[in-house]
Amino acid sequence: MKQQIIIAAIISLSAISNSYGQKANETKTNYYIDVHYLPEGKVNYADVAAAHAKDLAVENKYGVQFLKYWVDESKGIVYCLSSAPDTAAIVSTHKEAHGLLPQTVYKVEDGTEAMADKNKIFFLDIHQLGAGKVTAADVEKAHQKDLAVEKKYGVNFINYWVDERTGTVLCLSQASDASKVIDTHKEAHGLIPVSIEAVKQGQ
Repeated sequence: MKQQIIIAAIISLSAISNSYGQKANETKTNYYIDVHYLPEGKVNYADVAAAHAKDLAVENKYGVQFLKYWVDESKGIVYCLSSAPDTAAIVSTHKEAHGLLPQTVYKVEDGTEAMADKNKIFFLDIHQLGAGKVTAADVEKAHQKDLAVEKKYGVNFINYWVDERTGTVLCLSQASDASKVIDTHKEAHGLIPVSIEAVKQGQ
């Protein structure tokens, strides 16, 4: 009888554990970077900060949390990093908040974030490696190679994000100019970005 009670207790605990695991998977949030391409020369950081504040005011309605954003004022490009259940939730938040919808949304995995230096310019560089041709593990290895030589060029690599589906990698760094970031990538692993932009960061 005692043995039967113990077995029943084990089965019960197992069921609870499985149920908890299923709920954890169901509520798992994903990270996204959505990109807005706005008219060149018509975007300034203050306007984006105001739009971001509107996003924050309604994000909870859609289960979204906007974390950071970056603005390239000269090219009119805005990047928004968020956690959300899906892309539709991000689009719905932007639509209700200010009506500015992203042209591209990347579902990403990120690395370990380093400290930023207040005295250096932020750069966001983009690598297009081909759909299905890169994994988060591959990018982590390349990132470690960047870290090994970054001081030589006075660069501070802060973080990276990988969209494995599209083969897109976005790297956030700080440096005196864009050429230093490119030189670091070139020496570290030879993967040169298709674009690199000086950006202002907000959160």
